[in-house]
Amino acid sequence: MHRSSYEHMEELAREYLPAAAGGTVVDIGSQDINGSYRSIFESRGWHYTGVDAAGGCNVDVVAPDPYRYPLASGSADLVISGQAFEHVEYFWLSWLEIVRLTRPGGRIFLIAPSRGPEHRHPVDCWRFYADGFRALARWGEVELLHVSTDTEPHADPESAVWGDTVGVFAATTRLSWRRALLARAMRALMGGSG
Repeated sequence: MHRSSYEHMEELAREYLPAAAGGTVVDIGSQDINGSYRSIFESRGWHYTGVDAAGGCNVDVVAPDPYRYPLASGSADLVISGQAFEHVEYFWLSWLEIVRLTRPGGRIFLIAPSRGPEHRHPVDCWRFYADGFRALARWGEVELLHVSTDTEPHADPESAVWGDTVGVFAATTRLSWRRALLARAMRALMGGSG
């Protein structure tokens, strides 16, 4: 994780999380590779659960299928994911899982690179812009509260090569049965679990 990504997540927590309220936060793609968001949330009294495809540092729950997370629907007040979506081949299916985990009225913080060098872990497939996050909001039937894309290099020399698109989404209702059925059918067609 580059420094600018950590700073973006800190800023989102400051701006969008009530100071006195704690809750449950699920971090998708949580493995600590050069850093973790855990301290941002635990220092605010939130119960943090890290989810990743394989066990490792900062992983509480292993989800070997990137399109199905072994957590209950609506079980998270907040779902976060930073610097993971570029590594997911079919991120639109992972997005529906994130929406499924988020309780109605909950929030989603998504940070994904808009630029930067190839960095396979194990693959590097995508870069994202504001219009992509707007499309995700429509696809997931959630409200987009904020989106921005870094246009200037970060002051930190190691982060300067990276740019991020940052989004905040509100889960307004449960995912419609039509969208949930479509996601299940797409997972089945790709050989994943239904």
